[in-house]
Amino acid sequence: MLEVLGAPRRRSYITLPGYRAGMKPANAGHTYPAEVLTRDEVNRLLAACSRRGNAGLRTRALITLLYRSGLRVAEALALRPKDIDLENGTVTVLHGKGDRRRTVGVDAQALAVVQLWLDRRRQLGIGVGSPVFCTISQPNPGQEMHSSVVRECFKDLAVKAGIDKRVHPHGLRHTHASELAREGVPLHVIRKQLGHQDLATTARYIDHLTPWEVIDAIRSREDWATPHP
Repeated sequence: MLEVLGAPRRRSYITLPGYRAGMKPANAGHTYPAEVLTRDEVNRLLAACSRRGNAGLRTRALITLLYRSGLRVAEALALRPKDIDLENGTVTVLHGKGDRRRTVGVDAQALAVVQLWLDRRRQLGIGVGSPVFCTISQPNPGQEMHSSVVRECFKDLAVKAGIDKRVHPHGLRHTHASELAREGVPLHVIRKQLGHQDLATTARYIDHLTPWEVIDAIRSREDWATPHP
C-alpha cells in the first residue's frame, strides 16, 4: 500500500519514486503546450479532493498554495512551517531555481486553507522540522513527499473533476501568472513572484500563456453583423 495525496491505495511498483533512477524519462525530448486552467476548473479540482481524512485536507492545501502563489512544485514540497508567515501573508522559498531565495505573497483566503492543514498536521504530532506537505502514513509520518506522487494524484483528480486539459502542478503556476497578468499586476511584480531573473523572461512567459492584450483588443471591436429585418 502506497500513500498518495488523495487516499491510500495500491499502485504498481513502477510508479514508485526512484524506480526510474538513472533511466531516460519516457517523455524526454517531448514538449507539451501550456494549458491554463479557468477558475471554475480549479474549483472543480479542489472539489474532487476527498473531503474525509487528513490526506484530502493536505491535497487541498497544496493545490491552493500552488494556485495562489505560483510556486514550483519542488519549492512547495521543500517548505517547512517556519517558511510560511500566516500573519503577514508571505511564503519564503529558501532554495528556488538557481538556488535563489525569494519571498512571495499569498492572499488571506488561500492561507486560511493552508492553516487548516497546518493545524491538522500539528494534531497528528508531526514536528516542525518536517516538510509542510509531508507523508502522513504510519509507521514513519513526516517524510518528504515526491513530486512524482503529486503529479500522479493531479492526473487522477483531473479525471474525477471532468477536466479534459492536461492537469499538472506547473499548470497551476501558469494559471497564477495568467491571472495576475489579466488583473493588471505590473510585470516587474509578477517577475518577483515567479522568481524569474529578468523581465524579458516574464514577458515571454506571460505572452506564451495568454496574450491578454491581443485577446482584449479583438474582443472589444465593434459589432460588424448587419441586423436582419
